[in-house]
Amino acid sequence: MPALQTMLGRLNSLSLPDQIDDIPADLFSPGQELSDAVRALDPDLDDLAPYLDLLPIGIKEALRALIYSALVRETRQPMTFAWAPSYDYEMKLWDVSNTEQTAGGITVLLGSRYPSDRHPLAPS
Repeated sequence: MPALQTMLGRLNSLSLPDQIDDIPADLFSPGQELSDAVRALDPDLDDLAPYLDLLPIGIKEALRALIYSALVRETRQPMTFAWAPSYDYEMKLWDVSNTEQTAGGITVLLGSRYPSDRHPLAPS
């Protein structure tokens, strides 16, 4: 499996201001599975899907809803995704609206064990 940081880097390149208009918002609409949306977005992200499937449902759904929100706003918001090691799953986010002083954007920091470190709640 490619490094999680590499896959998030690819996802970041797709959500830059000059690329974000190419992302179909309906991939991330309510009821859609996050891992399916990422697979449909770019085949290079297939290896990210199993990691996303292991996220707790609340984090998965919050992440899907956040991405959807960024894509359906009047001005689409660019997104930056990052990962840090953590004992349990966690997600921190910053959502900055466009102002006269700065362009807006969303930053998401996901925390989890290393992808190769099996979580005690993961299916065997």
